Amino acid sequence: MTMSEGQTVGKQRAGWRPDRLREQREAHGLTLEKAGERLRAVAEQAKLKGIPAANPQTLWQHEQGEVFPGPHYRRAYCLLYRATEPDLGFRTALPGEESSFKLTPLDDRLNGSHVLAVERAIHRIAPGSDEADHFDLQQRIIDAWKRRHTGGDPHRPVLLLVGGFAGSGKTELARFFVQLTGWPLLDKDPLTRPLVERLLVALGGDANDRHTDLYREQVRPVEYDCLMQSAMANIRCGISTVLTAPFIAEMTDPAWMQRLTNRADSMGVDVFPVWVRCDEESMREYIGFRSAARDAWKLARWDEYIATIDLDLRPAVPHLVVDNRLGTAVTLADQARQAMGVGVMYT
Repeated sequence: MTMSEGQTVGKQRAGWRPDRLREQREAHGLTLEKAGERLRAVAEQAKLKGIPAANPQTLWQHEQGEVFPGPHYRRAYCLLYRATEPDLGFRTALPGEESSFKLTPLDDRLNGSHVLAVERAIHRIAPGSDEADHFDLQQRIIDAWKRRHTGGDPHRPVLLLVGGFAGSGKTELARFFVQLTGWPLLDKDPLTRPLVERLLVALGGDANDRHTDLYREQVRPVEYDCLMQSAMANIRCGISTVLTAPFIAEMTDPAWMQRLTNRADSMGVDVFPVWVRCDEESMREYIGFRSAARDAWKLARWDEYIATIDLDLRPAVPHLVVDNRLGTAVTLADQARQAMGVGVMYT
């Protein structure tokens, strides 16, 4: 199922101020046609997938409040105008959300000032429990980014687990950490999907099943075992590694996390669980736009699916939190990438 632009009407969105988008375009001296050209160019440079033609009619509908821009468009607008979603009137700012800051132009990226954009994005990592040291992980990521070409990272290796519900933005944020640090990424879906699909079919199920007892009891444990064995192969070599998967059952199981922490510690590796917080509307929007076959059941029975989710769920162990409600963290990651001249990847 693919969600189209026309399915989301701007006038039904709380905090939507289409006049700000028009004001921003006019302040840059752009016609609708020229703004569309720039939007396509920015999206192509950032490797943002899913930006349609960005023709004058579509931009006019956005500015008039007739159609609320989808997530791909919003991200491209933020990159084009070097602004946040609240700056552009897409929504009201979250409490404490930084807004109206000026980002470093791409031409200035060699003078070191682009560090500010990276730090803003990384500071979205916050403590999710009293015992969690978010400053430690923030510093390690930034240090690894700075040292990628100057001799490596002096810290102990890190096993970074990025978890959250489907559509929360965890994969996008994990990729951002990888782009900064150079650590390898192990993403559960592309790593295990061929195995999972063949196994489900062999057991008489649907290749895209992610909700029945067959998947949960017979396939999911194998899926996560593959992911964690791959991670162990890396950390045995002293290689910091980023894992991304929901980790819902795992992070909420103190015994599972303790076993992992003990095993990693015996190899001289530190474990950092990171939970990506998101809101229902954004998760549904992300899932709709990626249009993956494995999400069809969720989208077709959204009320039934969302009833099984506790948005206040948090890991039962010391952990960190990235607040990506309304796409705030992903937007900052996009702008940090732009400041560094690194492409955006969206799935």
